[in-house]
Amino acid sequence: MTNKKEFLGTAPVGKLLFRLALPTVVAQLINMLYNIIDRIYIGHMPENGDLALTGVGVCMPIIMIVSAFAALVSSGGAPRASIFMGKKDMQSAEKTLGGCFTLQIILSVILTVVLMIWNEELLLAFGASENTIGYATAYMNVYALGTIFVQLTLGMNAFVTAQGFTKISMFSVIIGAVANIILDPIFIYGMDMGVRGAALATIISQALSCIWVVTFLFGKKALIRLKKEDLFVSPKFVLPCLALGSATFIMQASESVISVCFNSSLLGYGGDIAVGAMTILTSVMQFAMLPLQGIAQGAQPILSYNYGAKSADRVKKTYKLLLVSCLIYSVTLWTCVMLFPRAFASMFTTDTALLDFTESVIRIYFGGMFLFGIQIACQMTFVSLGNAPSSVIVAVVRKFVLLLPLIYILPNLVEEPTVGVYMAEPIADIIAVTFTAILFVFQFSKALKKIEARESL
Repeated sequence: MTNKKEFLGTAPVGKLLFRLALPTVVAQLINMLYNIIDRIYIGHMPENGDLALTGVGVCMPIIMIVSAFAALVSSGGAPRASIFMGKKDMQSAEKTLGGCFTLQIILSVILTVVLMIWNEELLLAFGASENTIGYATAYMNVYALGTIFVQLTLGMNAFVTAQGFTKISMFSVIIGAVANIILDPIFIYGMDMGVRGAALATIISQALSCIWVVTFLFGKKALIRLKKEDLFVSPKFVLPCLALGSATFIMQASESVISVCFNSSLLGYGGDIAVGAMTILTSVMQFAMLPLQGIAQGAQPILSYNYGAKSADRVKKTYKLLLVSCLIYSVTLWTCVMLFPRAFASMFTTDTALLDFTESVIRIYFGGMFLFGIQIACQMTFVSLGNAPSSVIVAVVRKFVLLLPLIYILPNLVEEPTVGVYMAEPIADIIAVTFTAILFVFQFSKALKKIEARESL
């Protein structure tokens, strides 16, 4: 392997993390705009903008599931490809890439069929009301057609990042985001397509990003490339990817389940305005999660490569830098939300009633956000080191053991049931981060000892 291909194992860790994380953070910030730009435009529609925003918000659980299936394959496949690269086994890395590519196409076809046939039933189950179902189905009927572009863009971009080409992965997001920002007002307002226009702008933008990513992976600049002979879905290479990716899948798919639980509970206690506020809160949550994920994605190739290369010192240094960086960001953003809650809410609506209600609950919902840095750093390190069991455990504990029951328990314990629903998030976060940190201390120490034992051989 040439020195060019070994930079993940030789460059100074601090400079390398900055070099890889900066483009991924920028990409995630742009991706944040990508994800919320529809809601900003829709929320400001002159007629029924608040109901349209709520309707599109109800679509989010389904969109999360689509993204979760992309993560099921890529979040396990990309770290495993990096580990193979660290072991200098490029053939296995390319077979992993090829198998994951084909599997994502298969999943895309299945998801498209399901969404086209049963989207209205799913949306009603996910919290749509008589007032919002029309907007929700209008958006989802168009969005479903672009499922394959979403799958391949999100999934294959992870393999670009895993090779250290974070600028290339950043441009894939920039291309889609710029196209979406340009097309949204044209379709929504200029062509009077409303929410259908927002969905159409999204799938066209994703298609452009998909072309960019796939073209790069088939090209000569990639360290591991898509090749026809590697497109066979080999269980030997794909099944371990699915096992490792199951943690991220659970985290993202559970967001969908949790969103349904939140929406149904809020609809019963507070009506459409409470569901609309939840749509805004989940949009603001992306200000926290996506940049943190960008930092973590920048660290993933370094952690995985050096774990495969048996370099315990570099793994340890990378994790410490990742933890500090994530904590600085999460604490800073938490402070901003606590100080200026109305400023964040007003980005998504001009409706006074919805704005006032959202401002009243945003500090409650984000009460534990300052700890997100610890959770993200530990989870990404589990995945990067191929520790599937631990990554699955922390995902299940946070969502299903803690948050899900609390959504239904807390409304019965406080004076305002609607407030109780929002309180479930920070309480679950604080307990989950504590559990994750304790588990991580033991598991990370074990992983380092394993590497050091191999180094001494």
